[in-house]
This record gives sequence, C-alpha cells and structure tokens, in this order.
Amino acid sequence: MTYSSEVGERLRRIRVEQGLSLQEVERRSEGRWKAAVVGSYERGDRNISATRLLELADFYGVSAADVLPGETAPPPRADGGIVLDLPRLAELGEAWSGLRRYCASIQQQRGDYNRRVLSVRGEDLRAIAAIQAATVTELVAQLRVIGVIAGDDQLEDPPGQ
Repeated sequence: MTYSSEVGERLRRIRVEQGLSLQEVERRSEGRWKAAVVGSYERGDRNISATRLLELADFYGVSAADVLPGETAPPPRADGGIVLDLPRLAELGEAWSGLRRYCASIQQQRGDYNRRVLSVRGEDLRAIAAIQAATVTELVAQLRVIGVIAGDDQLEDPPGQ
C-alpha cells in the first residue's frame, strides 16, 4: 500500500465516522473542499500536500497525526485533546449540562452536527475543566470513569497536567 493510499484511507475513515458524505464536505466547507478532490485524496489517486493535509484535518476537527500513516489506530491527540462519545454524554445528568452546551457550541462553530464523536482540543479541554470546577487531569479522570471518552484505551493523560 502506498503512503497516499494510507493517508486516503484514514481521511475516508474520519469523514465516514463523522457521518459526512463527500458532497456534505463540499457543502459545509462552502466549496473549499471539492467532493471530487477529497475523493481522489481518499482513493490515493492524488497526493495531498502537507499544507492541504493540515487544513483538511482542521476542517474535520482532528490533528494531522490522526491522518498520518503509522500505527494501525490513530495516535493520541497531539494537542492534548480528547475525543468525546456524544451519545454517552447525552445520557448523563444535569451535572454535565455545561459540557453538553460547550460541545454543542463547538459543533455549531464547526458546522458539524451529525457526529457520534467530537474531537475536543487541548485548549477547549482546559475551558471545560474550568466549567466543571476541576483540573484537566481531574476532568479526564471523571470522563474516563463515566465512559465518555471515545477510544479511551488509546488515550493518555494530557501533557503537562
């Protein structure tokens, strides 16, 4: 398998996990990401530049490391963030309503409403910890206990916390 094919497979997996079609990517990006171009990246028919890869990863709300080949599963988020299981979060009581509102605002900002998971960047994680009156380390521990961190077996504590 070529490097471009591996990158393409990861891009496709991320897009599909977010519940997006190629046409939805084009629509949500207001034409910045053409369906045909993204499709050709995903098939490995076209090489993606480092700049475009970073831009597309940002559009999807993931780190560039999430789309780079290497391990069979994406590595932990490079920015110290986490990935939240939104259906599980929706099941939680009032104590987590602030986190749900914050996640909804992130989704609105990204124009991303059809996902079962949400990538939360390190800086957002610090803000959420403040909302929950906890340190980042305490928050991550709480989220692990209640099963809200998606793919938790692959995540580590955020750096510097």
